[in-house]
Amino acid sequence: MRKLERGASTPFEVVGAEGRAEALVICDHASRIIPAEYDSLGLDDTVLRRHIAWDIGAGDVARRLAVLLDAPAVLCGSSRLVIDCNRPLDDPTSIPEVSDGVVVPGNQGLTPELRQERARRYFAPYHDEIGRRLDGFAARGIRPVVISIHSFTPIMNGFERPWHVGLLWDREPGLAAPLIVELSRNPALVVGDNEPYSGSDPQGYGIEAYRNRRGLPMAMFEIRQDLIDTHHGAEAWAHILHAALRPVLEAGAERF
Repeated sequence: MRKLERGASTPFEVVGAEGRAEALVICDHASRIIPAEYDSLGLDDTVLRRHIAWDIGAGDVARRLAVLLDAPAVLCGSSRLVIDCNRPLDDPTSIPEVSDGVVVPGNQGLTPELRQERARRYFAPYHDEIGRRLDGFAARGIRPVVISIHSFTPIMNGFERPWHVGLLWDREPGLAAPLIVELSRNPALVVGDNEPYSGSDPQGYGIEAYRNRRGLPMAMFEIRQDLIDTHHGAEAWAHILHAALRPVLEAGAERF
């Protein structure tokens, strides 16, 4: 399992490239790395360890889940503060000037050309790699499941979020519905149905590009960060997600 080295600058990371499962794991906010040329966007390291820079624990879960599923995974290699790979390029939050109340000096007043340059160097290569792998499945007559891994903060705007994990969806539940059923078999888990966010408000780029446009079955997981901010927690949750996914995939996800 290959991991990015601290300070490395690359638009994406691939895990399990030869995985045999009819599934692709993706992680849009796996990394907090900001390429050296951007000088940390003017932020100190304590800020860059927070949720505004990445989905804490999500990349760790995605890598481990890919191994358990024997599936390839594509993980974004740069911070969402450089450019958010789960936002359309015309979304104001694609390159945020302010995130969770924190002013991002390096994102202030960017020209259209500078914004396009970031999209060309980081957004496009990541999504092109995902598209290339999905095209590879299609060439083999396979309709794969896209499994997207995210994480969320335990508290937002003073509200303690009760969910341990949620499934996000847009237009119709699709694959989210049986996965909610599987996860809810564990009475210790509080499972969100389009919680803690709605999959349509705002609609993420992944859902639009891979679920709606390509028509692929998609599972977008949100896991609470305090459950996966250690390697032990990430390993445990990779197994939890694998246990929920396995019967659904074995039954055939093509109907979703």
